[in-house]
Amino acid sequence: MKVVILAGGLGTRLAEETEIIPKPMVEIGDRPLLWHIMKIYAYYGFNDFFIALGYKGDYIKRYFLDYCHLNSSMTINLKNGHIDTHDNKAEDWQIHLMDTGLDTMTGGRIKRLQPWLENETFMVTYGDGVSNVNIKELLKFHKSHKCLATVTAVRPPARFGGLMFKGDLVEEFTEKPQAGEGWINGGFLIFEPEIFDYLKGDDDGLEVALLEKLAGKGQLAAYRHYDFWQCMDTLRDKYRLKELWDSGNPPWRVWN
Repeated sequence: MKVVILAGGLGTRLAEETEIIPKPMVEIGDRPLLWHIMKIYAYYGFNDFFIALGYKGDYIKRYFLDYCHLNSSMTINLKNGHIDTHDNKAEDWQIHLMDTGLDTMTGGRIKRLQPWLENETFMVTYGDGVSNVNIKELLKFHKSHKCLATVTAVRPPARFGGLMFKGDLVEEFTEKPQAGEGWINGGFLIFEPEIFDYLKGDDDGLEVALLEKLAGKGQLAAYRHYDFWQCMDTLRDKYRLKELWDSGNPPWRVWN
């Protein structure tokens, strides 16, 4: 089953990093966030990736062009340029690096991939969020509900401490409370090919042009994920992810 990763946005809220590189390539540890996302899917056996490129897509292309060589020993024939690799430690992934336009919206990027995706169920996620969601259980849930789409619903952590009052007194202070009972789209979506009937072109956003319409027709299922999820919208998010990675036991690291 193919996995689409939306990696073409500008990442304006992380401008300190994304003036130089695309947001999915911001490093956590010594690997870009995009690699972390791909490792999650690959752990569950899904390793056929379509990376939807846009802003600074050449950076992502160069990274994967070099990845194989940098993770192996090599012999180079300087005269003819032939390269043999040895002891290759790179992952067994197939990666399609697809140009989907600089200003294309998220739904439009998926629409541009229709020729490669229209014959089977496929997965989609954003290039800026990690989770310990069980992808196989998500797929099982999707198949059991027989909807055109399934979204992973998550409850994001609050960014600030919470106060609960009793009159003018603080009754309770919670340093990092959960953000109420609200659920949001956490990515890690599954689609049936019929969703392409709802997407018309580059100006279609995934949420408005597709998910809202599917919800209105009773064709959008929600897989509630109660455990770890974190996006990387700001520098604070980046530092949080880095702190978790450096702890030696990051919650999204489901692989060995």
